[in-house]
Amino acid sequence: MPFGKSIRIFLPEATVTGIRHAEIINRTGQAIACPRNRLDELKEWPETGKPGVYFLFEARLGDSKPMAYIGESENVADRLLSHDRKKDFWNEVVIFSNKDDNLSKSHIKYLESRLESLAKNSDRYELENGNSPTQSSLSRSERDAMEELLEDIRLFLGTLGYPILEPLIQSSATQPTIAPASTPESPTNQELKFTVHKLVARGVQTDEGFVLKKDSTASKTYTDSLSTKLVKLKEQLIADGRLLIEGDHLRLTEDILMSSSSYAAALIAGTARSGPQSWYSENGKSLKELEDQAAASA
Repeated sequence: MPFGKSIRIFLPEATVTGIRHAEIINRTGQAIACPRNRLDELKEWPETGKPGVYFLFEARLGDSKPMAYIGESENVADRLLSHDRKKDFWNEVVIFSNKDDNLSKSHIKYLESRLESLAKNSDRYELENGNSPTQSSLSRSERDAMEELLEDIRLFLGTLGYPILEPLIQSSATQPTIAPASTPESPTNQELKFTVHKLVARGVQTDEGFVLKKDSTASKTYTDSLSTKLVKLKEQLIADGRLLIEGDHLRLTEDILMSSSSYAAALIAGTARSGPQSWYSENGKSLKELEDQAAASA
């Protein structure tokens, strides 16, 4: 049975862009988010002067993937002063530590390794890490405790606006226990197909929008009805190598998140399209029919 969780966020200056402290009720994990230009103030937070893991995040300013770096230290605040001098891309850090001071060097090395692996699998950010960190050897009980803390870190990151550990498409293996299960006729997380002019695209409706799946093919050309935003996005995807030119069409080299099924269909077709009437399930039902059925069931 899934259980909800309450995350308490303290804003010391009553502003959402400054330092924020987050904790889950009745749990020992805690997080502190800090803008780069406020690093000197971390000395006032003893939570940052202990063993922990941290993420350096680049602001999302365009359609390209933002960069991130995952690290660990026995004194995170001190380590960050080094990063401030040596790494230029980031504008905010999110730090994780334990209230009970029970995290050892082995624990944080284990967390760092697992976090990098999860972030790579989710593929939402370009990781600036060099070599993959070695996963330290822990006893079964300690490993389970760290896996539980990883779930808390995932919740902290998502709540603070950084879903770096969230797969674009949730599977039964990756879906957290707190997520509600979809009904068989629900359009959420169900693979859909769109075909037009010999182009074949597959996608999935999610809580965040519509995910166009890797290897979907798209039109190289577009009409005047395609929005300027989508024209610029297509150009950016080609420049990034996420859309590859193959003969008379384009092919996606990775999953990408779109704001809606209509935007996804328009990107594929190169012209304005109705997403709910373009995408179909394996049993031949349109996305509109699936949404109508889900609404009726609710």
